[in-house]
Amino acid sequence: MARTLDGLVLAPVADQDPGQVGTRTRFAYHERDGEVWAEYAGGDVVRGHLVGTREGDRLDFRYVQLTRDGATSSGHCVSRVVELPDGRVRLEETWEWESRPGRGTSVVEEIPADVQQVTGDGR
Repeated sequence: MARTLDGLVLAPVADQDPGQVGTRTRFAYHERDGEVWAEYAGGDVVRGHLVGTREGDRLDFRYVQLTRDGATSSGHCVSRVVELPDGRVRLEETWEWESRPGRGTSVVEEIPADVQQVTGDGR
């Protein structure tokens, strides 16, 4: 099993469609006894939360978010936790909106501590 996600900050490696997470979005992860949760914000996302479970290297969670245009959305995601050769964590994600049409894949990676920033102001 890859190392704990608790206390890590991750960011997408590429932008998604407008109104979704992007390279300026920061995810602050927490993990305890098989439970995972995170707060996220940045770019088009003003505020987002995810909550779910971890079993081995598999995360299964639901997410909700508020975007700068005032829209709320929710969905489901399954991720695989991968430890990169340099020791950082990568999540390889398969997600699907539940509140609107759409599905896809994405990758988020741990970012170095000197560039970590999680804000609630959507920037």
